[in-house]
Amino acid sequence: MTLDQLKVFVAVADHLHMTRAAEALHMTQSAVSASIAVLEQSCGQPLFDRVGRRIELTAAGRLFVGEAQAILKRVAQARDALSDLAGLARGTLTLHASQTIANYWLAPRMNAFHAAHPGIRLELGIGNTTQVAAAVRDGLADLGFVEGEVEEPLIVRRRVPGDELVLVASADAPYADLDTLSAHDIAAMPFVLREPGSGTRQMFEAACRRLGVKPQAVTIVFELPSNEAVLSAVAAGAGATVISRLVAEAGLKAGTLKALPLALPPRNFYVLHHGERDRSRAAEAFVGFIAPPK
Repeated sequence: MTLDQLKVFVAVADHLHMTRAAEALHMTQSAVSASIAVLEQSCGQPLFDRVGRRIELTAAGRLFVGEAQAILKRVAQARDALSDLAGLARGTLTLHASQTIANYWLAPRMNAFHAAHPGIRLELGIGNTTQVAAAVRDGLADLGFVEGEVEEPLIVRRRVPGDELVLVASADAPYADLDTLSAHDIAAMPFVLREPGSGTRQMFEAACRRLGVKPQAVTIVFELPSNEAVLSAVAAGAGATVISRLVAEAGLKAGTLKALPLALPPRNFYVLHHGERDRSRAAEAFVGFIAPPK
């Protein structure tokens, strides 16, 4: 049993058609058929049933295809590891980031890195801070980018340049023209917030505590899973929200949103990596690219 035979088998299992599999593999149909025949002989049982002009996976074939795919995936991972030795000419870098960072901060930096290292394939997953930290912990992401606190003993954090948070409301909200905000104003104001676990939510609750307002005393009319949904509800007059200025900038410039007078500290972003796994050269290069050492 060879890797080439496994590749042919998986291709035929995907297409359930010898000719189409041969075209995808840039092989002749006879070579594909011969490879399947040798593999079936080595297995001692048929992997496909020939039903008229069609082929179907046998019970053994259905069981074997998952194993074959897993083997080929491991081979691809091994090849990626070896390509790392060749420098930054080839390779894959998997990033996970919270919504604000992914949509407004990380994407242009990924584009600039790709222009400098076009051989490195960048993959991006999006979740909240808790989900991003879990992806790094479980080895699903090489690097994570978050704005919230992370309490994972195996994860190492490094601060990178961030942005600032701003309290915004619809321009015609009854509290939009307040010159100052007291703890009573915050406690009485309706809020539209991201879900618990998001970095923005953590920062908002910390700001409430500094003002002497218990987070559980705040009136939350909606908890929504994305920044876009939050801003849409706020613009419709549902309540106020604390959100990244990067996210709110378009609405503030257009006049549909208004910033309220609440002093919020600058928000740091953090890059995460697993403390017990080696970072690839691509990961090291990406961190150095977005936050060069001083």
